[in-house]
Amino acid sequence: MNNSKGLLKLVVLSMLTALGVVISPILRFEGMCPMAHFINIICSVLLGPWYSLLCATLIGIIRMVTMGIPPIALTGAIFGAYLSGVFYRMSKGKILFAVLGEIVGTGIIGAVLSYPVMTVFWGKEGLSWLFYVPSFICGTLIGGSIAFVFLRRLSKAGILPKLQTMLSSKSYTDNSGVISDTVSIAALGVICWLVVEILTGIFKMTSPVWSYVSWSLLAMFVVAALAYFQYQQRKKKNNEIRHN
Repeated sequence: MNNSKGLLKLVVLSMLTALGVVISPILRFEGMCPMAHFINIICSVLLGPWYSLLCATLIGIIRMVTMGIPPIALTGAIFGAYLSGVFYRMSKGKILFAVLGEIVGTGIIGAVLSYPVMTVFWGKEGLSWLFYVPSFICGTLIGGSIAFVFLRRLSKAGILPKLQTMLSSKSYTDNSGVISDTVSIAALGVICWLVVEILTGIFKMTSPVWSYVSWSLLAMFVVAALAYFQYQQRKKKNNEIRHN
């Protein structure tokens, strides 16, 4: 039985590794790979920090060998992958903390350590210690937001704890409820804002209308999140009044 579950873990690890390699080019440019962070968080929640670290390492090596990606394929993934799993377990299954672990590990630690790695081993000039911090944080916010929304849906449907049990991983029930759903809605706004801002930079769309579009999308989702939170609070009070 234990052997079959161990084999299932390896199968899932292989699938996540392959998926990570395939989807990594989405929204990617040097210093930012949102979908790699998405895979890191998914793997951390399903399999734990050590498997997530192994998955990020394998994806990084494959991308470096087959796609010619510089060493930031590793420095921009492995620290966040491990801390995502650690934060998730330390918080007793809070998905938001898995995302925060990815942001801290990649957006700060990985970004800072990428400077000496790219300078010494890749010979890149004109960098500073904080050069990769903005792009790494943007990437983790996009990938982390997508992972957060996806995992919250699985958790709310009762699928996530079942998957964790099948994989012999530590199983948790995220009971954050309304707050997590509110953050999920606001996170969609952050994703939209970042995507528009990144695309305007890539395609050099200098018209101020694009700035209005990005901020309007962010504001719309934030307002929607606040409205949802207020609605749920009123609904909760009305239910309490009926029961009393």
